[in-house]
Amino acid sequence: MTTQHYRPTRALINLEAIKENVRNLKNFLKPNVHIIAVVKANAYGHGDIKVAEAAIEAGATMLAVATPDEALHLREYFPNIDILILGHSPISFATVAAEQNIILTVFSSDWVKQLQLTSNRPLKVHMKLDTGMGRLGVTTIDEMLDLYSEIEKTNGLLLDGVFTHFATADEENESYFTKQVDKLNQFISKLPNKPRIIHVANSATTLMKDNTLQYDAVRFGISMYGLAPSPYVQTKLPFPITQSFSLETELVSVKLLHKGESVGYGATYTADETIYVGTIPIGYADGLIRKLGGQEVLIDGKRAPIIGRICMDQCMIALPKAYNIGEKVTLIGKQNEEEVTIDEWAAKVETINYEIPCIITARVPRIYITK
Repeated sequence: MTTQHYRPTRALINLEAIKENVRNLKNFLKPNVHIIAVVKANAYGHGDIKVAEAAIEAGATMLAVATPDEALHLREYFPNIDILILGHSPISFATVAAEQNIILTVFSSDWVKQLQLTSNRPLKVHMKLDTGMGRLGVTTIDEMLDLYSEIEKTNGLLLDGVFTHFATADEENESYFTKQVDKLNQFISKLPNKPRIIHVANSATTLMKDNTLQYDAVRFGISMYGLAPSPYVQTKLPFPITQSFSLETELVSVKLLHKGESVGYGATYTADETIYVGTIPIGYADGLIRKLGGQEVLIDGKRAPIIGRICMDQCMIALPKAYNIGEKVTLIGKQNEEEVTIDEWAAKVETINYEIPCIITARVPRIYITK
C-alpha cells in the first residue's frame, strides 16, 4: 500500500543518479574488481533498501553496513547477496549471522575463542587490519597471525576476507597515507594464505590513488551518493558524480513584516524594512538544525534566507516578493539555474557533507525518483 504523506516536506532520492555513479565507477575499475555498496546508516540517510536495489542493479555485488540490525533489515529484502558488517558484532550474534549468511568483521583473538557456534552453516568473517586509523583492527603482524590461527582452528569459521581503512586518502598530503599503505603491504605479505577477497579502498582511495589498491573489491560509500569525500577530491574526480539527494517543501503562510517588527523565538530577527515573510513546515526535528539559520533556500529560482530562529517544526524565510501558498521551496537541490548543494550546507554548519543527509530525520519521507 502506498503511504500518503500530508505534509509537503520531503526528501527526493534520485536512484538514477546512484545507478549512474555505480556504473561509472564500474567502467573506471580494473576488470574483475567488485563493488561493495556501503549502505550503512540507512544508506547515509537516503534509504537502505531502495539504494541497495539501485546499486545492485547497476553492478554492485556486495552490501556493507555498520551494525547487526542494519544487516538483518537488508537480509529481509535481499536473501542472496553478500552482506558485510564493517563494525563490531557481539558474540551473541555470531550464530544468527551464520544462519543468515551475514559476514562479520573480526579483530580480536579473544572474540574468536569465546565463539560457540550452533549453526550448520559456516560463519564467514573478514579480518580487520589497523594500518593507522587507530580504530578497529589488529595492529601488529603477530596479532594478525594469532587471529588468523584462531580462525583457522575454529570449527565453522571461514576467513573470507581481509581489509583496512585509510584515514587520510582524501587529503592532498600523502605522507600518512603512504605509511598506511606500507603497513598494509607488510600485513599482506605475512598472510599464510590469501582469502577470497581483499578490500582496502574507500571512495577517496578508489577515485584518487593507484589502481593496485583496488585489489579484489572497493567500498563505494559517500561518492555513490554523488558527494566527494573532501573538497580536494572534488577537484580531482576521474569522472563526474551526481548528487542524489534533494530536500523540498512548500510555503504554508505568507505575511507582511513591517519595519521594526520581529520574527521567531527570542525576536532575534527584526526587519529594517517592510518585507514578505514565508513560513515553511520544516524545522530542527526534521534535521534543519538551528545552526542553519541564515542559510539560503530557493523559491521561484531565487535565493531567500532563513530568518529568525529555526523552530522544531517550521522556520521562516525572507521572500523577494509575495508568493501564493503552496509555492515550492527547495532547501537542497536545483531550481532553474540556481542550486543549493549538500556541500553548501556542510560549510554553513562547519561539518562534512557525510553528516548532512544522515541528520535529516525519519519523519521526512524519502520519495524515490526512478527516471
